[in-house]
Amino acid sequence: MVTPSAVKSRLRTQQIETPSWAYGNSGTRFKVFAQPGVPRTPEEKIDDAAQVHAVTGIAPSVALHIPWDRVDDYAALAKYAEAAGVRLGTINSNVFQDDDYKLGSVTNPDPRIRRKALAHLLECVDIMDETGSRDLKLWFSDGTNYPGQDDIRARQDRLAEALAAVYERIGAHQRMVLEYKLFEPAFYTMDVPDWGTSYAHCVRLGEKATVCVDTGHHAHGTNIEFIVAFLLREGKLGAFDFNSRFYADDDLMAGAADPFGLFRIMYEVVRGGGFEPESGVAFMLDQCHNIEAKIPAIIRSVLNVQEATAKALLVDRDELAKAQDSGDVLGANEVLMDAYHTDVRPLLAELRAEQGLDPDPLGAYRRSGYGERIVAERVGGEQAGWGA
Repeated sequence: MVTPSAVKSRLRTQQIETPSWAYGNSGTRFKVFAQPGVPRTPEEKIDDAAQVHAVTGIAPSVALHIPWDRVDDYAALAKYAEAAGVRLGTINSNVFQDDDYKLGSVTNPDPRIRRKALAHLLECVDIMDETGSRDLKLWFSDGTNYPGQDDIRARQDRLAEALAAVYERIGAHQRMVLEYKLFEPAFYTMDVPDWGTSYAHCVRLGEKATVCVDTGHHAHGTNIEFIVAFLLREGKLGAFDFNSRFYADDDLMAGAADPFGLFRIMYEVVRGGGFEPESGVAFMLDQCHNIEAKIPAIIRSVLNVQEATAKALLVDRDELAKAQDSGDVLGANEVLMDAYHTDVRPLLAELRAEQGLDPDPLGAYRRSGYGERIVAERVGGEQAGWGA
């Protein structure tokens, strides 16, 4: 029997990283919608991330995206974050927004462009040295649109060469996390299209290379929790990018589209030891809030992940194992569903109160007046955003 106190004890260790770009303007390939109060600088993004952590208590780090968050002094930016009550987390590279990368970055047939892309990846490792970040996240938009456009195998060779160069550069206490995506922006082949491709490259590279699972980067019907279970078993699950989708890479709020799916993923995380701090698994949001208010949407997403985790921790694994071992199909399913259908909101409110937090994080944020204040103060300048 799992007790509420045991669940609360484990939840106290939970940490969810928020992405700097989620605080900026975003949109689709058709339009980016600007919102009042959006940050104009990396420092203002950090200020917003600090508000999320202040009301949730479980979002102590913010990921950076280079060059979107480029500054002259990253060590100073790290100190700024510390003073705000958070820390700088994962460094995300960007080799997809330069005209040179139309036919690919590290897999481009042009050696000059491959060198340019690799130089950026190595620059990101330099930044990690300054910020104290552990993880370098790599996502490549590289791929092809038409059969015959380029040599599929040669592109894998080029990819492996670039990854090996980055792997050699990262420090003893740093990691490379390799993300994958089924399609988009390329539509015939993506050079890292699935977890198997990422896993194969990471295995060849060594223990400091791990896979990043973005929950929106799969074909419809993909059993993501199986991928999670497999990668945890192999010691190769490095990070999550949590978000929701209805159709493709929608980047909606985590848990919004399929809260049961998020629960199933988090159960396999708990079952496989990925929730233990020593596992090294990083839990991060990767979302774009195109039409909803940024900070409240991020708070909601953090809470959704927390709720799914609480339910996963409530699964009575002893009873589940008994049912599974005896072949009791319905009984085993019932154990899992009982945990999923439990309303964990009172338990989480109690946990927050014990930690000196407001039991209602969204209400606390709204009552703080921070949203109105940044709208009034952030007038002029260029709002942050990735453009479209």
